[in-house]
Amino acid sequence: MKQEALFLPTIVSIKEIRQEIPLVATFRLPKPDGFTHKPGQFLEVSLFGKGEVPISISSPPSYEDILLTIRNSGYVTSFIHKLKEGDKIGIRGPYGNSFPYEEYKGYDVLFVGGGIGLAPLRSLLWEMLYHRDDFGRIILLYGARTPADLLYPWQYEEYERKGVELLLTVDRGDEKWTGNVGVVTTLFDKIKIEPERTVAYVCGPGIMIRFALRDLVEKLGIPAHNCIATLERHMKCGVGKCGHCVIGEKYVCIDGPVFRYPEIKMMERFDDPW
Repeated sequence: MKQEALFLPTIVSIKEIRQEIPLVATFRLPKPDGFTHKPGQFLEVSLFGKGEVPISISSPPSYEDILLTIRNSGYVTSFIHKLKEGDKIGIRGPYGNSFPYEEYKGYDVLFVGGGIGLAPLRSLLWEMLYHRDDFGRIILLYGARTPADLLYPWQYEEYERKGVELLLTVDRGDEKWTGNVGVVTTLFDKIKIEPERTVAYVCGPGIMIRFALRDLVEKLGIPAHNCIATLERHMKCGVGKCGHCVIGEKYVCIDGPVFRYPEIKMMERFDDPW
């Protein structure tokens, strides 16, 4: 996407808004001319007079439009959630690195998501489904606080039709829930994998990422180098200027937000990356 200045957004009209779950909606935007992205990258999304926020892209590169799944969790996002289809919104980017996945063709793939952390993983999941024959098993372990908080439930059947092994869990069930109850790492005991030929991608709340990465290595035996997470909560400007996301020698917004577990462990020596 062409940009005349570093912080100048491109203005686009919202094509569609889907209310996913309470406080979380997906905004469908047209791709500006020349726009391309990779799974794991993010956009800076802005409203004039309100500010901007970094939002991960939840659509795969092969999809015709841009999908942004946004939680109403702050000042700027509260105004974004008041927008209607046809309203204008600013975007700049994409920024950041991306999930490494080309090198894992032929591997089994394990996704571990919590809450709205499924949104950035969705971009990579669908890109892999568009190239299904390039990968082995695809397993998605996903958890949320309650059944009503599970993101994208309308897509679960399609995931399974395309060969995704889907296991769900919630922290607290309801009268209709018959599935697993517990944090997402409790699902690790319910799968059998070949750790040496498995790559894992993780996103969710910081505390979830921390223990999921640890257990992927120590309990499931996946090599640490093949355990990959995206750390987004520290980012602000998106281009390494404000210093808001610096941890040690790393800028999360330009060196990340995607890091391998050994890199995250190094960052942990300087500050809390979670």
